[in-house]
Amino acid sequence: MKLNNIAHVFFDLDHTLWDFDKNSALTFEYIFKLNQIDLDLPRFLEIYIPINYEYWENYRKNLVSKEKLRYGRLKDSFGALSYQVEDVMVNKLANDYMLYLSEYNHLLEGGIEALDYLSKKYKLHIITNGFEEVQHRKLKNSNILSYFDTVTTSEEAGVKKPHPDIFDISLRKANAIPQTSVMIGDNYEADIIGAADFGLQTIYFDYYNKSTYNDVIGLNNLKNINLYL
Repeated sequence: MKLNNIAHVFFDLDHTLWDFDKNSALTFEYIFKLNQIDLDLPRFLEIYIPINYEYWENYRKNLVSKEKLRYGRLKDSFGALSYQVEDVMVNKLANDYMLYLSEYNHLLEGGIEALDYLSKKYKLHIITNGFEEVQHRKLKNSNILSYFDTVTTSEEAGVKKPHPDIFDISLRKANAIPQTSVMIGDNYEADIIGAADFGLQTIYFDYYNKSTYNDVIGLNNLKNINLYL
């Protein structure tokens, strides 16, 4: 489907432009060495990734706090591996993870090419449910902050995608209207349904290549974005 009359393109960040899985794995590798955590990293990530996903879904639905997410995803992962870690160390690891995560800044394949292409034709923006202090560092350290006219985080907005208020706040900041805006993201409920309900056109970026939905950018890259815009 070719989208028409677009003036503003709103991106999610993690799993859409910023390679969260790769950067997160590198962060854990570093902080485990730093804190002398003797665990097989691939095995830990196998357990951690689905636990982290569930915590983020519950955070998005306001079922857990930011603090509970940061602590619980690690505590539960260590528990599932029967690896004993004192609470003091769990909290230190949680803090170290947040501190060092933005030091690794791999982007998904095709991301820079997509931004170069789109920035010549449209105003670009970020709408993210990620934590305020980390998301801005990710954008800056990965050298893509300059592509975006506005950045809206859920902590700034006080609500998380798919709540309509975060889209309203972001569009107001961008001086944009839904009819000439498109949202690109990897979370179908938060990014696509949320944006569509607010009146934006949408492109679902199928990061895991699992979707049966139409109008999907697959292959884990954004190089074919010009087929849509």
